[in-house]
Amino acid sequence: MKQTLSIVKVGSNLIEDDKGFVRILELFSKLPGNKIMVHGGGKKATQIGNKLGIEAKMINGRRITDEKSLEIAVMVYGGLVSKQIVAQLQAFGTNAIGMSGADANAILAHKRPVTKVDFGFVGDVDKVNAYGIFKLLQAGFTPIFCALTHDGKGQLFNTNADTIAAEVAIAMSDQFDTTLYYCFEKKGVLEDVENENSVITHINSKTYEELLAYGIISNGMLPKMHNCFYALKNQVKKVCIGDIDMLEKGNPNFTTVTL
Repeated sequence: MKQTLSIVKVGSNLIEDDKGFVRILELFSKLPGNKIMVHGGGKKATQIGNKLGIEAKMINGRRITDEKSLEIAVMVYGGLVSKQIVAQLQAFGTNAIGMSGADANAILAHKRPVTKVDFGFVGDVDKVNAYGIFKLLQAGFTPIFCALTHDGKGQLFNTNADTIAAEVAIAMSDQFDTTLYYCFEKKGVLEDVENENSVITHINSKTYEELLAYGIISNGMLPKMHNCFYALKNQVKKVCIGDIDMLEKGNPNFTTVTL
């Protein structure tokens, strides 16, 4: 019988909320069994970039990562945010270790090909070193991945944290029964975006197509749902979407996605 593994992706808005930040780390630390966290930090990177006179560049809601923006991302994701998370988890008794894709050669990627837009130093994942991550878990460490990957030739990349979470979950699913949690500021996928309590508690492939047809799922939720089904089609056991309370034992008010 496989061991269980929980992979929790934490969104930037939760990192920015001081009370929420501490609470999600406390709940994460209480999750049973093996666990991994993946975090972004885009809002904090934008704030610090502005202070340094380096303005964030966005196209259709996606960040352009030029050389200076990459330096900010490395400082903020791999430094400030990563170490704040690790230190707080240690306070909760979780022996966390901050990771980028370059550490332990954990996540190899390539520069996103230029089509209509050159996103700069943005990476698309090629391979996850599942064995290396397994050895860290086996040694009693809890890996905390930031949104950085590398190409194996010395180049770091800014990489979407939702995608990293999905790719790590897929890679670890040979060894574990893996549940992937996308934790953000909403209670789940909402039937009515104006009603915080209109959570759709279960979505499968069939209902997803219906929700798309009716325009209930659109805009920013689309790439997240794409990552959900991509993970499920590649052996991940279950994907959940919701707010901090999703990680609390006995709370049913979030969205579970299955095939």
